[in-house]
Amino acid sequence: MRYFIHFAYNGTHYHGWQFQPNASSVQETLNKALSVLLNSEINVMGAGRTDTGVHAEEMYGHFDLEKSIDIPVLVHKLNSYLPKDIAIYNIIPVHDDAHCRFDATKRTYEYHINTVKNPFLEELSWYVNQKLDVDLMNEAAKILLNHTDFQCFSKVNTDVNTFDCTIFEAYWKNENNKLVFTISANRFLRNMVRAIVGTLINIGLHKITLADFENIIASKNREKAGFSVPAHGLYLTKIYYNYL
Repeated sequence: MRYFIHFAYNGTHYHGWQFQPNASSVQETLNKALSVLLNSEINVMGAGRTDTGVHAEEMYGHFDLEKSIDIPVLVHKLNSYLPKDIAIYNIIPVHDDAHCRFDATKRTYEYHINTVKNPFLEELSWYVNQKLDVDLMNEAAKILLNHTDFQCFSKVNTDVNTFDCTIFEAYWKNENNKLVFTISANRFLRNMVRAIVGTLINIGLHKITLADFENIIASKNREKAGFSVPAHGLYLTKIYYNYL
């Protein structure tokens, strides 16, 4: 039987979601916990890959198990067994062909910028002490909705067949000394959000214009776009499925 697992994690102490030799990953930590508690070799497929230091307020994975499980008991045991930076919300029986990665119809990310130095947010947002033109950054963000090819914001040498993504929303919002960038799309390329944010920061600093931003997208060249902002300000916040 196939199960979806709904969980969250603080990515500070992990080298991303995906298993890596000689490095701590969320996937490896979750696999070990499930394998011990279910007395069976479990390998969780993730809905996506987050990079080192990136957080997930909402993440899904799926795994297969021949026997039935007492879901509330397993959720409780997992939360007791796992480290404090991973939280399990629910385990959901699904049909055998359900796939947490390929069935997702939309994903939402947020990037958090702290505009006032705060030691309690040091690992959870990026501190920027320069004045940013947020209105202009929002004008640039609207431009993203007019395009589908985002090769200029993708890591080079990535193994994808297409750089096309459909962006549904992209905007900045001021929230109590914090700037939050929200972006939703049907899919994301590797490093895409962090590269978009870095380029929008250059807009906000008046280093490039809106016309430059259009030209960067048209160039399909990663070297033309802005820097990649630090990972610790990035959050995967929502994954959408038609059947959940």
